[in-house]
Amino acid sequence: STQSTWVLQDDGRITNQDLAARAAISPAACHERVRRLRERGVIRGTVALIEPAAVGCALLIFVEVVLERTSEDAFRAFADHVRRIPQVLECHMVAGGFDYLIKARVSDMNAYRLFLGGILASVPGIRETRTYAVLEEVKATTQLPLRQGA
Repeated sequence: STQSTWVLQDDGRITNQDLAARAAISPAACHERVRRLRERGVIRGTVALIEPAAVGCALLIFVEVVLERTSEDAFRAFADHVRRIPQVLECHMVAGGFDYLIKARVSDMNAYRLFLGGILASVPGIRETRTYAVLEEVKATTQLPLRQGA
């Protein structure tokens, strides 16, 4: 199962026949295994990974967010609002010196300024933000470390 999921992480478009061969099982068994993985929610979906610069989203930014209040209502209101912002790729509640870490993509610094001053500023309950523009992506992957020693 780990072999199948590793291969699928690397190539979500692999044929059942090729996946079965790589996993050293029959195509029928492979098809059933993948069906069960989808059913159990292990495989959440299959996507195409788009080159950000090719579609006008070249600038990657991370934003630390501190909320005015740390109550369930404040967390819920913030999360509900952020989920609707298309530039936000990820948003994580974190422990430490701030409340949330946002990962977002915009086209350039001007778009970032509009994102910060217009879009993010409209999110309720934000006391403070601190932004980091990425100069170089050293590693970016969607693959989970499923192999032994990976």
